[in-house]
Amino acid sequence: MPIEIVQGDIAHQPELDAVVNAANAQLMPGGGVAGALHRAAGPELAEACKPLAPIEPGQAVVTEGFELPNRWVIHALGPRYGIDQPSDELLAAAYRNVLAAAANENIRSVGCPALSAGAFGYPLEEAARIAVETVSEHAPSELLFRFVLFDGKTRDVFSGLLE
Repeated sequence: MPIEIVQGDIAHQPELDAVVNAANAQLMPGGGVAGALHRAAGPELAEACKPLAPIEPGQAVVTEGFELPNRWVIHALGPRYGIDQPSDELLAAAYRNVLAAAANENIRSVGCPALSAGAFGYPLEEAARIAVETVSEHAPSELLFRFVLFDGKTRDVFSGLLE
C-alpha cells in the first residue's frame, strides 16, 4: 500500500477518489479542513451531511463530493484532546473507520489531513504517530493513502515517522 505525504490543500487533490474531512460532530462547515471542503464542495455538501449527523469521535461517514474534484468525501470525527477519552484509541478508530469507509465504497485513493491535530488540540507528534501507525497497519495494499498536510512542520513530522 503506497502512503504519500504532501504539503497542500485538501480541497485540491483532483487525482484522488476521495478526501477526508476533519469533521465536527454535526458535519457542518467550520474552520480549517471542514470549512475549506464545504466551501469547495458547495452547499449541497452540508445538505447531504444533515441526515448523517451527529457522529461520535472515532466514527466516519461518506457523502458525495459535489463540486469537489473528488467523487467522495469521508467525514471523520477525531477526538478533542483531553476531552474525548481514550483519545489515542478514538483517534486510531477514526483512521480505521476512514479505511473501512473507503473499502465499502471501493475507493482506491484517499487524501487525508492530520485528524485532531488542529483545533482539537492533539499534540502533533502523537497525532502523527497514531495516524502513520494505524494507516500503515490497516490499509489494504491496493489503496493509495495520501496525507495532505497544511504546513511544512506537519509534513516534516509525518515524513519522519514514515521513514
